[in-house]
Amino acid sequence: MRAPQAAAHVQMRQISQRINDLVEVLRAQRDVLRQRGMNLPTGALEGLWQLKTDLDKLANALGGMLIELGQLRALAETAGLINSSLDPAEVLNQVMDTVIHLTGAERGYIVLKNRDTGEFEYRVARGLDREQLSRSEFTVSRTIVNQVASTGEAVLTDNASQDARFQGQQSIAGMQLRSILAVPLNVRGETIGVVYCDNRIMVGVFKQHELNLLTAFAHQAAVAIENARLFDSVKAQLAQVTEVRDLMDNIFSSIASGVITLNHDDVVTLCNAAAAHMIGLPAEQITGQPLADVLPPLDPAFDEALQQVRRDGAPRRLEVEPPPGGLWEFYWNLMLSPLRDRDSAGQSVVIVLDDKTEVRRREAQLGLASRYLPTALVENIRSADVFDITGEEREISVLHCDVRGFTSFSERLDPELLMEIINRYMSLSSDAINLYDGVVDKYMGDAATGLFNTQFNPQDDHPVRAVRAAMSMMYDLFALHEILPPEQRLFYGIGVHTGMAVLGNVGSHDRREFTALGDAMELSKLLQENAQPGEVLISPATFERVEAFYECEPLPPRKTRGRTDFNLMYRVVKHRKRTGPVHLESLNL
Repeated sequence: MRAPQAAAHVQMRQISQRINDLVEVLRAQRDVLRQRGMNLPTGALEGLWQLKTDLDKLANALGGMLIELGQLRALAETAGLINSSLDPAEVLNQVMDTVIHLTGAERGYIVLKNRDTGEFEYRVARGLDREQLSRSEFTVSRTIVNQVASTGEAVLTDNASQDARFQGQQSIAGMQLRSILAVPLNVRGETIGVVYCDNRIMVGVFKQHELNLLTAFAHQAAVAIENARLFDSVKAQLAQVTEVRDLMDNIFSSIASGVITLNHDDVVTLCNAAAAHMIGLPAEQITGQPLADVLPPLDPAFDEALQQVRRDGAPRRLEVEPPPGGLWEFYWNLMLSPLRDRDSAGQSVVIVLDDKTEVRRREAQLGLASRYLPTALVENIRSADVFDITGEEREISVLHCDVRGFTSFSERLDPELLMEIINRYMSLSSDAINLYDGVVDKYMGDAATGLFNTQFNPQDDHPVRAVRAAMSMMYDLFALHEILPPEQRLFYGIGVHTGMAVLGNVGSHDRREFTALGDAMELSKLLQENAQPGEVLISPATFERVEAFYECEPLPPRKTRGRTDFNLMYRVVKHRKRTGPVHLESLNL
């Protein structure tokens, strides 16, 4: 209470004491006067005593008012403090502390309604713990709490053991409950919780004054608790939204395809990392800019497709490439789709870009390769990065063929006729190699090289395939001779060897060529040099792998180039007859 009010209360008590002293003096004087035959004026003592009584009542009333004023002041201060926090746990603790302070209760607790289950749950307590709250001795308090929660009305009893409303509860005596006060926490007509407090020792601790005070406080506390719970819920929802947003940002950034969104003015509103990479600008320099300012020059068909998507609301697929003579080199597949929202339904557009530049380059280079390779082999090459193959050592079979007598033959013919004839022989050799899925490594004048079991044509039976290609070359050569004049009939000398070689791309940055390096190439070339016109010579390593398929004749080398390890070769005579049924799958052709 404030100092002036307290001083007034003290003065009133002092005046009452002086009146009391005056009454005692007058009583003593009355006895003296009576002995002398005199008396005090009628009603003098009674008037002073009544004045004292009225003054005591006034002092008591003033004291009560001062106490109530202090409580109300504390109520206002604590209510402001409660409403200054949005942490549910902090608000509940402040409410509980204030209840104990305002009512003078021995202990208390707060229950709140679970929004999901509708059940009331203990949230905070003073002078109690959860284990005590779960004991059977709290049957009465739970009954009172349930009553307040269901009716929305407060309960006050100054002596529970004598209260007729709770006589049916057998645990009253065991609990030794005296004073009980429980008020609802109401928000917008709904009871969201209950504040309960009691005193097991004193009777009449809680009166109507405490009930009114706690009820007024509970109204503000309920709002503060609900605000804190709503804020906590909003914070949790915001965290979920933020988590989803971050997840979507990560997904958006990790999409391999480029993604650009446009508003109705063709201004870029979103751009992921893939699109920024394709365009060649940072995403922050693209977002917020007109699309025409960030994209390279495109065909007018793009603008027409964009307007049609906005007009019809249907997606469009489009392939775009740079105009001839431009500085840009790109080939994009675009998917334009309407991006609908409440503000601009059908006006915003999302563009998905798939960069096909490298694919188009590869297709163009594979188109050139297809002139020299069978279709099946070209399709197999599509699955590998043809233009970035590093060296790899592996076992291969190499076929070297050379047209015998071509040098002297070429001296007698015109250049045009010469090219026509040599192309026939080279086509025959490449066709035979392609027939058995070999790779034509290179042409060198009147000679050709075929490779089997490279990275582009892996084959378990590559020695058999190489020899079959060589024999097929010979059979086709005899057929060609039947339609050529005798002076144009030439023969092949063919060598086949199976061994280790290093295969990969060689050359400069501007021009690279796939080839094989190593002793396998040298030995197959040496075998070809040993071959007479019309002969197919193979090495012992190849012979071991094909002797079940071909009859071969061993021969000593005619030329060795000084190689001491080259002391035996085989001439392929004919295909060996099979004694049992032939299964095509066993040939792996």
